[in-house]
Amino acid sequence: MKMISNETGYWLIHQAQQIYFPNNDLPFGSAEQLGLIGKQATQIGEWHNAPLYLVQEETTNKNTANEQREWTTLRALLSLPKTQFYLLNRGIELNHFFKTHQFCGKCGEKTAVTCDEWAVQCQNAACHYRAYPVICPSIIVAVRRHDEILLACHQRHIRSDGSAGLYTTLAGFVEVGETFEQTVEREVFEETGIKVKNIRYVGSQPWAFPNSQMVGFLADYDSGEIQLQEAEIVDARWFKYNEPMPELPPQGTIALELIKATLKICEQSPN
Repeated sequence: MKMISNETGYWLIHQAQQIYFPNNDLPFGSAEQLGLIGKQATQIGEWHNAPLYLVQEETTNKNTANEQREWTTLRALLSLPKTQFYLLNRGIELNHFFKTHQFCGKCGEKTAVTCDEWAVQCQNAACHYRAYPVICPSIIVAVRRHDEILLACHQRHIRSDGSAGLYTTLAGFVEVGETFEQTVEREVFEETGIKVKNIRYVGSQPWAFPNSQMVGFLADYDSGEIQLQEAEIVDARWFKYNEPMPELPPQGTIALELIKATLKICEQSPN
């Protein structure tokens, strides 16, 4: 990142997953107009065919401008075109990386953002260790059994009255020395006691909460009865494709894409 002079373009200003998105768009104008001169920023792409600058994340609300801003959550912007939503993800993930890698993990000296690639480099002449953004791969999978789909309600989706809220697919982080397919098998079995087969890749989605990459799969039921991992799952059950569904993930999520793909398979090949 470099000190802003008076560049003109669109500006990604955020705190954690809260984005400044006035009038349903990123702010456009000169750095002077938006009170950004003197801050750190870097161009991360284009927005509406104009430069998009990522402003270094501020961790506090000390200045008046921040206190007056109305923030929009990243999740609330899932309906944006994918290229735009993923660009916002890039910005948030980069700022998370810069914020958590201010010191060298090898020698402990200060780092600086490099000018030739997304990385930070140790400023110790005897070290110069270069670190790159951390991306945490996570699988997400929809499981089919004949004309049914397996959906689960996680602890984080319990409503304030204690009832089950959103139902979704199963997911989990890839462990060291593990293939994506092995992660699918392990996570489904750990969370529900179900064994799966016929695992196939569908697609992926960057997920800046704060730095995940969701890798999506479909799988078929092999054996087992549902046994909940109660520390994470409140409820899991089989839902027939032609019966009412519970509350599902919002449009724009890979979870909903996987669910829709599975329901279509159920309808076309119920056996």
